Amino acid sequence: MTAVQIITSPTDSALDKLCEALASRADALDLSGEWPAEQLRLLGEYGVYEWFLAAESGGQDWSDVDVIRGYLRLAAACLTTTFILTQRTGACQRIAAGASHRTLELLPPLLRGERFATVGISHLTTSRRHLAKPVLAATETFDGYLLDGFSPWVTGGAHAQTIVTGATLEDGRQILVAAPTDLPGVSADKPLPLVGLSSSHTGAVRFDKVQLSREWLIAGPIENVMTLGIGGSTGGLQTSTLAVGLAVTAIAYLEREAAQREDLRAPAEALRRDVDQTAADLLALADGACHCTPQDLRFRANSLAMRATQAALTAAKGTGYVAGHPAGRWCREALFFLVWSCPQPVASASLCNLAGIQ
Repeated sequence: MTAVQIITSPTDSALDKLCEALASRADALDLSGEWPAEQLRLLGEYGVYEWFLAAESGGQDWSDVDVIRGYLRLAAACLTTTFILTQRTGACQRIAAGASHRTLELLPPLLRGERFATVGISHLTTSRRHLAKPVLAATETFDGYLLDGFSPWVTGGAHAQTIVTGATLEDGRQILVAAPTDLPGVSADKPLPLVGLSSSHTGAVRFDKVQLSREWLIAGPIENVMTLGIGGSTGGLQTSTLAVGLAVTAIAYLEREAAQREDLRAPAEALRRDVDQTAADLLALADGACHCTPQDLRFRANSLAMRATQAALTAAKGTGYVAGHPAGRWCREALFFLVWSCPQPVASASLCNLAGIQ
């Protein structure tokens, strides 16, 4: 059996092989709704989980630009797998940023792909914060915290051994923890049937009076714990990157069709110019050398994903509207970017654009 080459840069030929393997499974994954266990195993086998952490944490410490390049390739191959990867990576980065020896012990098996961790922090960063009672409350105890409530949007919660989540104390301060899922009182709801990316198995995870020892604490207690930037922020460039990656694969399909149909050539060429420029600006922004803002780029990436996927469906005609054709899947996946970590200014700009308001 041939040993798999660990990917150490976005130019490694092994990344081509990994992307081919992911792309070949993407349509079947969408139809089945099953958890992509094999795809996630491949990411571990090729060393992808090492890209995002510093060398002292066992990672390869890729630059922001290289991470963007890697995400672009993976998202073009299989958006569902790559989205799950972002949630896993967010958990690992936050675990690595914690000070507890117990939480740091989680990293080696996570980097090897032997365990799965995910995040459940949306309730700390959305309008749920205004509720009189937090959806996930914490009460300080002698040796830790008692968690009671739920985290509403957790990807792969039923498959995780660790969930990085946050809870709010009575005085308004918040904590960030790495909660083991085998503790009494932790349970995952049945995954929600999503318009797209249902194989991400996203849904609520409940904490029914869960006693959590202090050794699992990552940050806090402090007001607005997410503002500490522990392990990175939600949304941002990675979300835009995945949208551009989806556009890349839809435009590639349109170009293949355009080779046989003259009427598709001008639209394909225009979209190619657009995606190339957007990707270039994305890389420049990651490198600190672009005048545009992350929100500007997010709006452009969202728009590009919507237009590129709908162009691919138009080119595919009726065949593309049959379940199992990738063009239909791409259109559904593009809708995800209208709701995933979408800042309000971007959402407002998108609504105005859809309404024809300049």
